[in-house]
Amino acid sequence: MEGLHKGFSVDGETIRVLHECSFAVGRGEVVAIVGQSGSGKSTLLNLLGLLDEADGGTHVFDGVDVTGLREHRRARLRGDRIGFVFQQFHLLERRTAVANVCVPMVLGGVPLLRRRAVARELLESVGLGHRLGSKPHQLSGGEQQRVALARALSRDPALILADEPTGALDAESSELIMNQLLRQASDRGAAVIVVTHDPAVAARADRSITIVEGYTRDG
Repeated sequence: MEGLHKGFSVDGETIRVLHECSFAVGRGEVVAIVGQSGSGKSTLLNLLGLLDEADGGTHVFDGVDVTGLREHRRARLRGDRIGFVFQQFHLLERRTAVANVCVPMVLGGVPLLRRRAVARELLESVGLGHRLGSKPHQLSGGEQQRVALARALSRDPALILADEPTGALDAESSELIMNQLLRQASDRGAAVIVVTHDPAVAARADRSITIVEGYTRDG
């Protein structure tokens, strides 16, 4: 990102949320984004995830200049190359763990047998091989987050965006989730960006980017 800025119109007045944000994240790198509530972290995450467009500046993702890219191409990149992990899990309540992990692969046109095999493998990798047929209400919070993480990894993303992924978890579950995210960076070369308020989580990243009143700075 180079010189990105973003604002919103409120009662006819433009409120600038992000100002001239410039930074780069490399393959295999784990970066924590930290800052107080209201500093612009969520807005920045939406830009990184191609869920929203900046008002100006340059944004290159995975070798593609996505600045001004049409929505259908942004959606394709988002689905194929970006994995999302949220604090609230966002699992489908009536679907099993396997079915939840399969959702991105269904949207991507992956054949049935292949997506089920990938979902089982991913769930086993996060320690849920015994919970394949369980539905969200039958799982603990830590187990639900592991299902959400497996879902995010199902398309082998180049970028993983995690928004407070440990905020609702106990210490043991938090450590497991962070271990898995770090492993994706080291083993698969994914770039991992974690938005967090937790100093312990930020300390495990390779580096931190701090947002202060809409401005980014390293450290």
